[in-house]
Amino acid sequence: MSNREFLESHAAPGRVGLAGGADIISRMITLAQRHVDEEKHRSLWSHAFLFQGQRHDGHHWVFESDLELHRKNIRLGVQENRAEKFWDEENYPVLAVLDFSMGEEQLGNVFREALEMVASRVRYSLRELMGTLIALHRPQMRKRPNPLSRNRSIYCSAFVTHVLRKAGIDPVPGLDVKHATPEDLFRSPGATQVWLLKRESVQKASLIQRVHSRLHREKK
Repeated sequence: MSNREFLESHAAPGRVGLAGGADIISRMITLAQRHVDEEKHRSLWSHAFLFQGQRHDGHHWVFESDLELHRKNIRLGVQENRAEKFWDEENYPVLAVLDFSMGEEQLGNVFREALEMVASRVRYSLRELMGTLIALHRPQMRKRPNPLSRNRSIYCSAFVTHVLRKAGIDPVPGLDVKHATPEDLFRSPGATQVWLLKRESVQKASLIQRVHSRLHREKK
C-alpha cells in the first residue's frame, strides 16, 4: 500500500496522524524519544498532526505545527496543509493514524481551537522542543511545566495534545502539554483504534536495533 492509499483510507476529521521522517533532524527526534521506551528502543515517530477531513478540492487537509520551507516563503508555526505532503514514501517511510472516537461537539471544539491558533499565528517552538528533549532524561520533569515554555509557541505533538484537551480528551495523562512527544501519542490509552504503515526497510532496521540492544545487555 502506498502512503497515499494508506492516508486516503484512514484519514477522517479529528483523527491524529503520525509520521516518521527520514531526514537527519527527524532521526535525531526519534532517537531522543528512546527514553519513553523501557528497553530504550528509538521511536518511529518524528511528527504529529491532526486531520481536518476532505475539502472541496478533493484533498485531505491537516492542522499541524511545523516548519514549512519553500523558495521564498517560510512558515513557522500552526498551519493548514494538504495531507499529500506525507505521500512521499522515501521521506516518510512510516505512518500511523489514531482514532480517538470524538463526537460532533468534541470535533467542533478541536477545530475551533486549531483554527484560532492558525489565525493567531502561533509559532513553532524549537526552544520548547529542546526543553522536552532534556526532560526525557528525567521522567519526573515531564509532569511539570516545560522550563523553556513560551507564550504563543508550540511544537507538533504538543499542539495535537493541546487541541484534544480542549475537547475533553487527554491523550497523554500525567504529562505537561508541552512535554508530549509523538511516541507518547502513539502509546495513548485514549486511542480506540490505530492503523500503522511500516516499510520493510524500517522493519529490518528495528529488528537489527533490538538484536544489538539485547546483545549489549547480555555483554553487561
